[in-house]
Amino acid sequence: MSAAGVALMLGGAGILLAATPAQAAEITFKTECIPPAISNLPPIQGETTVSITAPATAKVGDTVDISWKTVKAASKNPDVLDLNKDVVQPSGNITVGGAQSGTVAVQGPRQNPPIPKNSQMVLSEMKGKLKIEKAGDITLTPDKYTINVNQIMTTETKCSPKETVKAGATIKVEGGGSTTGGATTGGATTGGATTTGGATTTGGATTTGGATTTGGATTGGSGGQTDFPGKAVEVAYDCGPTVPGGIKTPVTISAKKNGGAYALTVKTAKGAMASPMALPAGALKPSMNIKLGGADSGTVKVTGPANAEPIPDKAPVSLSDMSGTYTPGKTGKVTLSPDQLTIDVTLAPGATPITVPCKATTSGVSLELDTAAQPGGSGNPGTTTAGTNAGTSAAGGLAETGASDDGGIKALALVAGTVVLLGGAVFTFTPWRRLRGTR
Repeated sequence: MSAAGVALMLGGAGILLAATPAQAAEITFKTECIPPAISNLPPIQGETTVSITAPATAKVGDTVDISWKTVKAASKNPDVLDLNKDVVQPSGNITVGGAQSGTVAVQGPRQNPPIPKNSQMVLSEMKGKLKIEKAGDITLTPDKYTINVNQIMTTETKCSPKETVKAGATIKVEGGGSTTGGATTGGATTGGATTTGGATTTGGATTTGGATTTGGATTGGSGGQTDFPGKAVEVAYDCGPTVPGGIKTPVTISAKKNGGAYALTVKTAKGAMASPMALPAGALKPSMNIKLGGADSGTVKVTGPANAEPIPDKAPVSLSDMSGTYTPGKTGKVTLSPDQLTIDVTLAPGATPITVPCKATTSGVSLELDTAAQPGGSGNPGTTTAGTNAGTSAAGGLAETGASDDGGIKALALVAGTVVLLGGAVFTFTPWRRLRGTR
């Protein structure tokens, strides 16, 4: 499957300029396209032909529309499968030069005719916006682009120029008042959703007696509501070759005080993309280690139930909320941060679960608590491995779990098997349709 997608959204408010579009000539440049790793295809050397359209003139302070039309993509749809209608989505970057510098992120809709094997890729027109900040001639030059295909699974093909590319359009900007020089592209690109947060601080006005108690007193002073909402932190996970590119998702840790202990609830991003095929009930079971810092140390394990209902083909997929209990071992301020994520995948009822361990490479503090030490309390330094199913080895890993199951599981382990993407959350179990025949 050749194709790709990381979508960049270009924001930014401004006045849209209604002007005669520049008559941009077509530009052709040598291009290298890197197919998705799972395809095992070599890099593709080809040529891309692009037409950039923008207003011929503008004024400082205007926000103008920019479009990228791919006349010919460098890569074809390889001899793997016919692509269905509306499964391909392009995105890319346009380099801004001349009087102003920066980039414009452009994106097209997921819209295409059916594309047979070994035929030319057909990409929708990509659009973005540019805030004009300086007077003079501003040039627009096509740069890298990505092709995203969402059929059976989500794949990306990344294409980049392999020679100096000529400008595709020029905007003549009339002089204006004060301008702030610098990066052009619009507003807060991508991702408002990463912030969440408002009342991030935990603890706050609920004042549980943690800070006032001394020694082993178990409950906080004046009683009442003892809920501690956490803030969402963006966490990046490295899952090894099982998940090329890893996982990125907001994670929120919240707590409710119960005596001297805290009941933890951990939420990841919801609203997953379509499942690649029908999944049985109990197919996905998550667990996570919460890392303690500040006054206390160690980890607390939280687990979530498996999906209670079957997941239909192409239906949304999400991880369940995870829960566990933290009993403080020290008195003071304790921070809680998301750490290792583990997902146990059961392909069929009664099958041996496949453990997918994912190490947190970047994380942050989601919650801070004022704690009072409890008898027998503290984090559990040893709970950093494995999945939650009894039949799963603590060491985990696809290579180990596959051998004891049938040929389908073994094949899954050998063929880049289980891909789980969170955040925009995609769960893709790569070779399932082939495995049905294998079994």
